[in-house]
Amino acid sequence: MNAKERYYWDLTGYLVLRDVFPPEDVKAANEAIDYLGEVVQSEDKSPEFELLRERSRSSIENGILTRTTNSYPFFLTLPAPHCEPFRKMIALPAIVSRLNIMCGKGFRLDHGPQFIGGINSTKGGTLHGAGEPHREAVAYHHQNGKAYVGGVTVTFQLGESPTGSGGFACVPGSHKSKYPMPAGVRTQEDEMGAVAEPDLHPGDVLFFMDGAQTHGTHPWTADFERRSILIKYASRTATRSGISQPVAPPETYWDEELVEGMTEEQRAVMYGPYSNTGAHALRLDIGEDGVVYLEK
Repeated sequence: MNAKERYYWDLTGYLVLRDVFPPEDVKAANEAIDYLGEVVQSEDKSPEFELLRERSRSSIENGILTRTTNSYPFFLTLPAPHCEPFRKMIALPAIVSRLNIMCGKGFRLDHGPQFIGGINSTKGGTLHGAGEPHREAVAYHHQNGKAYVGGVTVTFQLGESPTGSGGFACVPGSHKSKYPMPAGVRTQEDEMGAVAEPDLHPGDVLFFMDGAQTHGTHPWTADFERRSILIKYASRTATRSGISQPVAPPETYWDEELVEGMTEEQRAVMYGPYSNTGAHALRLDIGEDGVVYLEK
């Protein structure tokens, strides 16, 4: 990661590398996505196909695969040769050398690979993530000449995504924001000129600060398909989603006998590592009466 890349990454919160993934690997990944689309829509009831359909939790629009889940790395378990391009993605030299700086040596795949596609008229998504409010698991920090961010998404571009066609959008610099995101920016009803949509082409790779930076998707308006693979990395000591979610509850992470009879507050301390708790309120505080309680 050279000085220019470090500057741009620190300044904007995202970085585009051109022609990182070779054309033959782009072709193989697209063929694998076509294969998965056929499996998902197939009437084949074999255990292998049923398991793949269950794990992929795919979305179909007008007969075209447009999205898969990111909670299970099923792309890495596709039958050969379809798994191979995705296995190449997770540890490419160009990726490793930059992630070592972005989130530290020992980084880990937290969730994904996930396919995000789109056809003309596919709706965009609300923008999310930002420097404010501060979230420890994904926040960006810079000290003593060294940058660190808890979560980095690496996006492999498998199809054309020119600026103005839709797809990935972000607010450059929002990882350093000290103010909450206005509602109009979140819903994209009033982007205030702050939102960027990078120009991306097959073989390009996009890094962005997932969670620290405001990002989302613009509606897809092109007549060709959007095709991107997103892989979510985290630092070695962070756990955001993936397999950590189902094993985090105390009765699973420890065992039911150990936590039996504990209060809600005590059980909150016993949860395993997992930052994206959703509806689970696990943060403790102390009231004016000196009693510990769960934040709601």
